Amino acid sequence: MKRTYMLLADIALVLASLGVAPAYARQASSAVTGSRAPSGTEFMVRLEDAISTKDAKGGNRFQARTLEPLIAADGTVLRAGALLRGHVDKVEAAHKTGRARIWLTFDDVKTPNGWSPLVADVFDIPGVHSIKVDYNKESEIEARTSNRQQQAEAAAAGAFVGAAPGVASHNGKDAASGAAVGAAAAFMAASGLGQELILEKDTKLELILERPLYL
Repeated sequence: MKRTYMLLADIALVLASLGVAPAYARQASSAVTGSRAPSGTEFMVRLEDAISTKDAKGGNRFQARTLEPLIAADGTVLRAGALLRGHVDKVEAAHKTGRARIWLTFDDVKTPNGWSPLVADVFDIPGVHSIKVDYNKESEIEARTSNRQQQAEAAAAGAFVGAAPGVASHNGKDAASGAAVGAAAAFMAASGLGQELILEKDTKLELILERPLYL
């Protein structure tokens, strides 16, 4: 029996030196590399919790669920509805920086075999036009800036409204002061400055895998 084991070991060494793996080794390798969703895979999730730059802090936990299945190279499927866990990485509140920004990190996902590490970034927030994602800035999420024409129109409208009381009272100084305040307030509102960013519960996020996900 001992000689049989030694003979098998010698055969395995010879095959390894020739670059040939036994069938069982090839099968095991295939199982490891096949049952994973490749990096670059994009998929949609839905937030289970609301997140706001007004009160969120780095480290705060949140959850989300997949809205579509993830399919591995070998056909293994992670069905829609899988639970994801993540945390707030960094927050810049509007009252501190003028423009609210937030960065989210996804930690792991619940698979039929247990929790699997997840390395994914937010790629887009489709359907929410007041928020944009800059994937090239570590998936920075911030309030979308209006274009200059919209800002100018808003400022002009704000100036008119602000000046109205002074004009009505025939007080030029009050009218000018009111116009300035109204224009500034309208510009702030149009540009998104000073507004906190809120990701409501059920907000849809489009994620992209930065590392393969083992299912």
